[in-house]
Amino acid sequence: MTQDSELRIAVIGAGPAGVYSSDIFLRQLAKLGDELGLGTNARIDLFEKLPVPFGLVRYGVAPDHPSIKFIASALEKTLDNPNIHLYCDVEFGKDVTLEDLLERYDAVLFATGAIKDKPLRIPGADLEGVYGAAKFVEWYDGYPTGVREWPLEAEEVAVIGGGNVAMDVARELMRNADDLKARTDIPDNVYEGIAQNKAKVLHLFIRRGVAQAKFSVQELREMEKLPGVQLIIDEDDFELDDDTIEEAGKDKLTRQMVEELFAIREMAEDMEDDGDVDFEGNPADRKYYVHFNSAPTEILGEDGKVVGIRVERTVTGADGVMHRTGEFTDYPVQAVYHAIGYQPESVPGIAYDERGAHLANANGDGRITVDHETPDVRERLYATGWAKRGPVGLIGSTKSDALLIVTNMLEDLSAAKEHAQLAADRDPESIDRLLAERGIKPIDFAGWKRIDAYERAEGAKEGREHKKVIDPEQFRKLAHDIAD
Repeated sequence: MTQDSELRIAVIGAGPAGVYSSDIFLRQLAKLGDELGLGTNARIDLFEKLPVPFGLVRYGVAPDHPSIKFIASALEKTLDNPNIHLYCDVEFGKDVTLEDLLERYDAVLFATGAIKDKPLRIPGADLEGVYGAAKFVEWYDGYPTGVREWPLEAEEVAVIGGGNVAMDVARELMRNADDLKARTDIPDNVYEGIAQNKAKVLHLFIRRGVAQAKFSVQELREMEKLPGVQLIIDEDDFELDDDTIEEAGKDKLTRQMVEELFAIREMAEDMEDDGDVDFEGNPADRKYYVHFNSAPTEILGEDGKVVGIRVERTVTGADGVMHRTGEFTDYPVQAVYHAIGYQPESVPGIAYDERGAHLANANGDGRITVDHETPDVRERLYATGWAKRGPVGLIGSTKSDALLIVTNMLEDLSAAKEHAQLAADRDPESIDRLLAERGIKPIDFAGWKRIDAYERAEGAKEGREHKKVIDPEQFRKLAHDIAD
């Protein structure tokens, strides 16, 4: 195959889903391309609306996750591939259109993420002091277009949610600013904000039982090691019947999670017995309550501001079905954070499945459809990751997604090639000319490396490995090597 006839693939989104898919596409093409009549050469162009790559890893995961560095390093190695071209600071639907891409690429793969919260639908959700997790995560992760200040005046706070994001939010609200700064890449504004945090009491409310929570073991272990924080649990939550224990034991990850939660129960008992101390035996100045079988039903307010939260006791059967008991307890809090799920964003020109909260695709196989109610496929358009399946699964889940979608793409491209239905414009420099004509200056991989080098140098000045840049214009100056 000549260079002019190599496959050209556009990927929208340079987070884990987009990067993993690019890598797997090239690997599978090398393995199967000749057999499918496609050859083994391809150029993949990754378009990212933010000035930097890595999406969820950089901007959706708490900064104190030790696994972040490993994942980001692996993604960067993938991007350092001559067959993958990075186009950051280029927004699909604004800077380039679907028509632009279909004219120049044989297939377009959407690997867009999620930046919006699912709405909290209980009375009082609109009170001042109620926050969605997504915006708080944007703040502490230094999202380029996020807010720069966060109100942390409440001494008593509630977090609603039974998954990893709720755990992240709760942990950051209980964090010591100096400890967080020493271990992470948080920017100055986040350090200064957390240093002023007045929270002394935190309640984490989980609607279902211990065996139905969705925490990872890693999240639980990070919760266990918070300096100055006493963990407090209700022992009644851990009275599990035989059927529930048997059901939990069927899944390895669930079993490990439950075992870790029981270890936390013992830790909490020791913290209390030793005089209200933290995990190291030091006096605790903050209290972190973990409430299972607790469904918030109303946020209480006065003068338009949060003053409390009403919670109903629930019972969860071995089958995971939750039943309400009619027993209510009010807790005084001045802020409520809800982490009940993300809502992946829609994409211009692509149908959206509101119920599934993902782009419309055929039977979950990644092939984009005309709408979410019919299986009629739109040729050469695909989705992967949260764009395909909604906001479920961990970062690693995107790899299995990618293999399925890439297999379908190669099968379809093989059939399309036989019928001469690939992109008409096969000039690899065509997209660069188009962007230049529109005054768009993409940030490429070399530009990202300049940003990364600067962040590392700034971190080194403070004895840290890394320190995040947050200003979009500073990203651009660094990437394009523009002097101040």
